[in-house]
Amino acid sequence: MFVQISKEEYKKEISKKAWYQTNNIIWTIIFLYPIFSVVDFIYAPNIWLQFLIVRIITILIIYGLYSLFQARKYNYRTLLHICFFILSATCALLCNIVNIQQQTTYYLIYAVVILFFNLQVFWEPINSIAQGLIALLLLAVFYNIFSEYSLDMVINNGGSMFFIIAFLSCLVPNARYKVIARDVRSQILIEKSNEQLKEQNQNINEKNNIIDRQYEQLRKLDDQKNNFINIAGHDLKNLIGQIVMSNNMLREEDYRLSNDQKEYSSFIGEASEKMQYMLNKLMDVKEIESPDMKFNMEIFDINHEVTQVFRGLQETANMKNIHLVDNILKLPLNVKLDKVFVGQVFQNLLSNAIKFSQTNNSIKVVTSLQRQKFVFEIIDEGVPIGQDELDMMFNKLKTLNEASGNIESRLGLGLSIAKLMTQELGGELTYRSNDNGNYFRVEFYVIN
Repeated sequence: MFVQISKEEYKKEISKKAWYQTNNIIWTIIFLYPIFSVVDFIYAPNIWLQFLIVRIITILIIYGLYSLFQARKYNYRTLLHICFFILSATCALLCNIVNIQQQTTYYLIYAVVILFFNLQVFWEPINSIAQGLIALLLLAVFYNIFSEYSLDMVINNGGSMFFIIAFLSCLVPNARYKVIARDVRSQILIEKSNEQLKEQNQNINEKNNIIDRQYEQLRKLDDQKNNFINIAGHDLKNLIGQIVMSNNMLREEDYRLSNDQKEYSSFIGEASEKMQYMLNKLMDVKEIESPDMKFNMEIFDINHEVTQVFRGLQETANMKNIHLVDNILKLPLNVKLDKVFVGQVFQNLLSNAIKFSQTNNSIKVVTSLQRQKFVFEIIDEGVPIGQDELDMMFNKLKTLNEASGNIESRLGLGLSIAKLMTQELGGELTYRSNDNGNYFRVEFYVIN
């Protein structure tokens, strides 16, 4: 998360911090400066009353300037410079008019005032240096006007101490300014980061609300789907039951049937059993939605199963004048799979090839053994479905939206179900489409 601080934001926060420190300085001076008259009363009793009046006038002037600067929103530095100058003038005057014995005390008070100011003020260090030079200038001016003592005596009686403290205190604002400026920048970054986090949290909550609404819609659709499966499954069970019952009635009088009719009746019986098995699976909605669908694994000859599918669809191909070419291995190849679902995979692929092949085309059904794998291939010469459309048909359990010209509508879920079942059974299904037609290939491991 990247946070950028503009110059206007930084200046605004710096100004707030500076005025906060300025308020502390001004109000501390207003409340404490008159108390210094106690020192005057002790060490300079002859002038303490006059300087009490001076101190009161000083704080009134400072308070008036403070109110004016706040009301007009003037620069805080100018206010501090004026206040510092007024305080320096009174302190420098006192240092030069008291007796030599009391000068140490007043120089110390002057040094404390400067130290307090530099410890609290928030401005660039050049300002403190300028005020330090002004303090020295005021001392020099008042010394020449009022002092009756030599320079050595002044230095020995507090002057040297004042110079040392004043000089060292001018170093404080430099470090203080850098620390406070860094804190201000950090505070802005934290506040802006918190704002961004709040916005992101609000966006997440809104998206969560959208997800909750969509989930509720999906849940309702899922309930509708389950109800549809239950209703459709119940009706299909009745229809399949009627087919099984009718076929059983035919078998009871098989002496009246020809050999071909008996064979067709056997096909009907096997197909009915497969339909019942698959329908029971579909009716178990929880099993469909579980990550591991349970299969009835058994060992069987997969070439025989392909042959059964081939023979079951031969009549459908003949009705469209499509020639099915039988290249199925006669060698038994045993696999351990769900026989019904494997047959359904072959059924879907072959019926799809017949559906989209034109009249008088040929479709080759080839099986082989390659590297311990059973390979089932369908090679048709029909109209190319197109690779993009095949991808949609195999990879999405939904119908295609468009069907053009006199080509049959390519609706249904046969291919996507075939791919899903192949993967669930541990096999692999590949396909391609080009100008020569369409090609489908299924692989399963065989048992040694």
